[in-house]
Amino acid sequence: MNRFELIVPCHFGMEAVLKREIYDLGYDVTEVTDGRVTFAGDEEAAARANVFLRTAERVLIKAASFKATTFDELFEGVKAVNWEDYIPEDGRFWVAKAAGIKSKLFSPSDIQSIVKKAMVERLKQTYNVNWFSEEGSPYPLRVSIMKDVVTIGLDTSGESLHKRGYRKLVSKAPLSENLAAAMIMLTPWNKDRILVDPFCGCGTIPIEAAMIACNIAPGAKRNFTAQAWSNIIDRRYWTDAVEEARDMDDMTVETSIQGYDIDGDIIKAARDNAAMAGVLDKIHFQKRPVRELSHPKKYGFIITNPPYGERIGEKEEMEELYGEFAAACRGLDGWSECVITAYDRLENIMGRKADKNRKIYNGMMKTYFYQFMGPKPPKKTRPGADGSA
Repeated sequence: MNRFELIVPCHFGMEAVLKREIYDLGYDVTEVTDGRVTFAGDEEAAARANVFLRTAERVLIKAASFKATTFDELFEGVKAVNWEDYIPEDGRFWVAKAAGIKSKLFSPSDIQSIVKKAMVERLKQTYNVNWFSEEGSPYPLRVSIMKDVVTIGLDTSGESLHKRGYRKLVSKAPLSENLAAAMIMLTPWNKDRILVDPFCGCGTIPIEAAMIACNIAPGAKRNFTAQAWSNIIDRRYWTDAVEEARDMDDMTVETSIQGYDIDGDIIKAARDNAAMAGVLDKIHFQKRPVRELSHPKKYGFIITNPPYGERIGEKEEMEELYGEFAAACRGLDGWSECVITAYDRLENIMGRKADKNRKIYNGMMKTYFYQFMGPKPPKKTRPGADGSA
């Protein structure tokens, strides 16, 4: 069985959550850097990582790593790689993305062009041909250059792993599925606690929470680029990973998850998305403004992504909206509020300093994930634990 170094990119600020997921799958993490986690694994690991990791962007097989400060060094470094171990003669290969950070080489288009040319030269010599049909399976690559160290990864995922396949309809400025899952996993919430998203939009946070509660693997209903490869990862591992995922899900779970939004049309879209995900019966969606947020029970969680008010002229509107949110939260008994936002006055309006505050990049926007923690619920006593029969 082939063994690899697997590179798994994620949102900046969410590396610790992804690292824990990889450990929980049973693999050893070898490196953690900004925005990615690397671990050792085999063909089975590559398939399982794609199917099970909730917070990952994609899974890359590390094909090469070397230093380059000139385009000549980049060309020769790429050409020295045994690309024939990865790309068959009819393989369709291209550099899907390239980036140079704190490096002498930084032009994405030039990096893409040089890497492709060097690969072609290597494979022309290996296969003794002058032209490639590239009519076979796709082999996309990703190149990153950090402090002049080139890392090339073969992309096993294809479309980003945040695309679970359930979100056909989206709201304005939606939160990605993997970021929503990471936010939930950063909190102490579990399926026995109430969860409310008062700004639910197209339903991403409630849906991801329901999938976590029911142990539904995020990649069980989608396809991956590497499923078309016959030379690197045996196809049976993909089938095995999906079967494992289906054996583990539990639709008998009882949980209380609610999503509210002021827009009735977007609530309908959220319901449709939840139905696609197979968790509609686990979530109560309702059109409701944030000022009407209330709940009779104690110790619940709010996990939400409210509007940020980034456009000119929205500051006063945001003051009012966040003021209504804070007032509603004060009416909840013993609840915890977990909010991702770029709005910089949240702590002032909430009237307290957050217990935890983590910087997260939501796309290219710097945001903060504030956690205002309520008290822990009392432990449930077992029958007979107090001496009664």
